[in-house]
Amino acid sequence: MFSSLKNMFKIPDLRGKILFTLGIMALYRFGSHIPTPGVDFEAVEQLTEAASQGGGVLQFINLFSGGALTRFAVFGLGIMPYITSSIIMQLLQVVIPKLEEWREQGAVGQKKITQATRYVTVALAIMQSTALAFAFHNGAPGLLGGGVEDVDLIPDFTVPRVLLVVLSMTAGTAMVMWLGELITQRGIGQGMSILIFASVVSGLPAGGAQIRASAGNVLFAVIMMLVLAVLVSVIFIEQGQRRIPVQFAKRVVGRKMYGGQSSYIPLKVNQSGVIPLIFASSLLQFPGLFSNVLPGSGWGLSVRTFIDNNLFQPDSVLYVVLYGLLIVAFAYFYTAISFDPHKQAEYIRKNGGYIPGIRPGPPTERHLQSILNRITLPGALFLAFIALLPSMALAFADIDNFPFAGTTLLIAVGVALETMKQIDSQLMMRNYDGFLRK
Repeated sequence: MFSSLKNMFKIPDLRGKILFTLGIMALYRFGSHIPTPGVDFEAVEQLTEAASQGGGVLQFINLFSGGALTRFAVFGLGIMPYITSSIIMQLLQVVIPKLEEWREQGAVGQKKITQATRYVTVALAIMQSTALAFAFHNGAPGLLGGGVEDVDLIPDFTVPRVLLVVLSMTAGTAMVMWLGELITQRGIGQGMSILIFASVVSGLPAGGAQIRASAGNVLFAVIMMLVLAVLVSVIFIEQGQRRIPVQFAKRVVGRKMYGGQSSYIPLKVNQSGVIPLIFASSLLQFPGLFSNVLPGSGWGLSVRTFIDNNLFQPDSVLYVVLYGLLIVAFAYFYTAISFDPHKQAEYIRKNGGYIPGIRPGPPTERHLQSILNRITLPGALFLAFIALLPSMALAFADIDNFPFAGTTLLIAVGVALETMKQIDSQLMMRNYDGFLRK
């Protein structure tokens, strides 16, 4: 890894890609600090301070925007609308034949799916920015754990002012999407993942300083050792895979012989990545958003109080149980979508391959499904464990804001590993080119 870090700046075109990516990341972070026109800047400062001391339904979205949401910045929605849109399009490909047909068309179909994803992203950004404008005008009840009841970000709540806020945040989301695509085309790594990485990592230094100030040096050192252990375990799980051997039979075509090779199917322990955490957190957001339209007295106030005190308090038993069960359930659900044993078994059979000791066809499909079910369980339980680390920190160390959450570590490790793999492949390609020229 250190040799790759040393050599990647020696190649001019690779160095240009890396500097271009860093420049886009800096531009993205700059936009995350520009307040949306039409909001009260003093109220934004109160909101940011209150959000740093508690959780709430918007804490997860705020993580993906690098704190831009509580600053009500132009890039306040961050990349979350695009992530939600991508998830929706991926799920719809399973149930809508037209989208499945596009997926089978290769590059042409993928271009159509990408364009549809952009349209859905803009629509989601309009809906989310409108909902946030109304919610924060009403004091954001319940959205941030009940800590900002008296904050009104939009005091002059008129139709032109609301349209200005909605248009600014929607345009910011569209620009973030464009910046991510620029990184993918001209930079290094996957653009959207790089921007998410920049968002989640940006809050680590300030969060660490806050823990040290509140917990003391001794407890801070213990927490850092635990975080390091979790980081190593995340890398171990992310790299862990079950390799299923596949043998391809020899066949003669004309005067040439093909096949006779051995390969394997890599099944990752954490096949679904961070998607189950996004699904579970997004689902838990709906009660909080729903509670904001309930009456402010009587039964509406009782329901809102119950939701705020149970679903949006990370140290509550109901939150821990629901969040953990949803993560495990969505891990199995997304793994079933991302890896189809039936298609994999058909592909192996059509290419003259077989798994040693297993007959081709339905037996191979059942064998793959059985292995997938077994390795998904430890991966899902591990995801639930690291996602609930903040709740454990609240329960045992009385820490209000734990920045080194499992979601943060998962995203940081996953994006860093994939980016380093791409850099290694680029370096290897250049080395082979030099060898061939010689």
